[in-house]
Amino acid sequence: MKTKTFISTLTCAVALLFGTTLGAQAKMKQETKMVGGAEMYASKDIISNAVNSKDHTTLVAAVKAADLVETLQGDGPFTVFAPTNAAFDKLPEGTVAMLLKPENKGKLQSVLTYHVIAGDFSGKAIMKAIKKGGGQASFKTVNGAMITAMMDGKSLVLKDASGHMSVVTIADVNQSNGVIHVIDTVVLPKM
Repeated sequence: MKTKTFISTLTCAVALLFGTTLGAQAKMKQETKMVGGAEMYASKDIISNAVNSKDHTTLVAAVKAADLVETLQGDGPFTVFAPTNAAFDKLPEGTVAMLLKPENKGKLQSVLTYHVIAGDFSGKAIMKAIKKGGGQASFKTVNGAMITAMMDGKSLVLKDASGHMSVVTIADVNQSNGVIHVIDTVVLPKM
């Protein structure tokens, strides 16, 4: 009798665990945020989502020109601060065209990897680091240079190596290999 009870209990536990896992996976796949008029699915990687955002066509073109597609489709996790087309439009005239030239691939890679942090940092995690840092938190980017995060009221703000500021306009766009935070200004490393 004890064996039947044990097997029955074990079977229920496995079924409950399996059901919970499937439920969590189904919920993850269903959670979406709208970015650039497109749903961003937590079950897709960074590139698979970004190509659908009409607000990120310049960023996607730059990632392709810099040969970073495979990297951002990799396992990660990555935290990407994704500038919108309007953010790229704020750069001095001709800057984007210059960076997209094949001979400037190294500079373009440097700029783009300055927008990426290794690891999965939610907005809440970044804000916790800011609080712990007494109002600022510095993060090493994939580029190797540091970027600073801080709060301006309720807005999460980035400060680049030259002191220029960028506001996170949409936070916590979860991806299968990390998270995207949409920003309104391109951040630049010292070049």
